[in-house]
Amino acid sequence: MTVDDYSIWVLEYSHAPEYPVSGVLYGEHNEGTINLPYGYVVLKNSERTIMIDVGYNYSKYGKVMADRFGVVDWQSPRTVLAEIGVDPDDIKDVIVTHAHFDHFGNVDDFPNAVFHIQEEEFSKWLWTLTLPSQFAWLKRALNPDDVVRAASLAGDGRLKLLDGDVQDILPGIDVWTAFDSHTFGSQFVSVKNAAGADIWVLAGDLRYVFENITGIDNSGEYVPIGLASGSQLNLLLATEAMMSLVDHDHKKVIPIHEDRLPQVYPSRLSKHGLNITEITLAAGEVSRVR
Repeated sequence: MTVDDYSIWVLEYSHAPEYPVSGVLYGEHNEGTINLPYGYVVLKNSERTIMIDVGYNYSKYGKVMADRFGVVDWQSPRTVLAEIGVDPDDIKDVIVTHAHFDHFGNVDDFPNAVFHIQEEEFSKWLWTLTLPSQFAWLKRALNPDDVVRAASLAGDGRLKLLDGDVQDILPGIDVWTAFDSHTFGSQFVSVKNAAGADIWVLAGDLRYVFENITGIDNSGEYVPIGLASGSQLNLLLATEAMMSLVDHDHKKVIPIHEDRLPQVYPSRLSKHGLNITEITLAAGEVSRVR
């Protein structure tokens, strides 16, 4: 059965205006700061609308963490998704790239969704919470409340734990693991438009900015991201895995935290000054940026 192509949007919901460059490019110390968008992805075809990650909720400990990382101008999913004509209540499936607070911290705003996450990601973060205080750095980007909410989702039958790569987790959608990289069980997503002839990769946090793949000054040398609880080698191997899926066309490996997406893909600003970026538009879908 042929699957309809997906439209893909990256939706910014907040941003950190002074994020250290060394946090996105490993080893680039004393190189100043950048504006780091915080966003999630919507995939939509004639049959379904899928989210990749859900951001965080700017309340309680989510607010504490956002303030810690200097994240400002937060907008709710209902406000952000309305920019492309989507309602959070209509989302039935969310693929979670990893469990950091800004990706898995707003499950409550998607009451009808099932969340797909790697078992390794869930179980290892639970284990991390048991470690003594000297290991606190590992938990710096984790909201413990999110782990509790995940357990509640499991009890409600709304958490699906994955065991490695999954082909066609949803029609036309594959997930690929990057264990022991940015996090214990990170995964990235590929979208097989044109029956697999036009593949797009949504990188999660395995690629923060263009230079992670293009290299500093377009050298072509992969540069790992700056924040990782795992191996830099595994980050490089994950980068090559993503690039291999798209015939090494880096423009088809989408970095969600990249502030310069609007320079490459059609975009517009929302009334709140946040970017709505249209990565690709399926036949018959109305542009949300023109």
